[in-house]
Amino acid sequence: MEEATIIRLPKIVEPQSNLTFVEQDSHIPFKIKRVYWIYDVPAGQILDGYAFKEQQELIVALSGRVDVVINNSKSEQHIHLNSSCYALYLPNGYWRHMENFSANSIVLVLSSSLFNKDDYICEFEEFLKFVTS
Repeated sequence: MEEATIIRLPKIVEPQSNLTFVEQDSHIPFKIKRVYWIYDVPAGQILDGYAFKEQQELIVALSGRVDVVINNSKSEQHIHLNSSCYALYLPNGYWRHMENFSANSIVLVLSSSLFNKDDYICEFEEFLKFVTS
């Protein structure tokens, strides 16, 4: 199984602004098929957990902060995202949920797959069976 990884994204500092970018093949190990963002989450809210059978993701806190709690069935990690220069790469086979959103946070997710409800694992016990089979 691939490991979840924090990726440092390039940051260009200009006198009037900063620019950060992500490039397929340079920064992430998958082709981008879908992009979505999470916003208007009340401060402190916990979003339900899930895992993917195949999909990989890159998660970036564009604004504000969020904690991504990940579990590979052997250990659990709390990843604090609070800068748009850092992204969490999540391969398939990780359970995750998001918590501790700051007010007005925006979380960007780049996905390796189009939406497919059959790829989602929504029950933790089902996830444990999946990763140990």
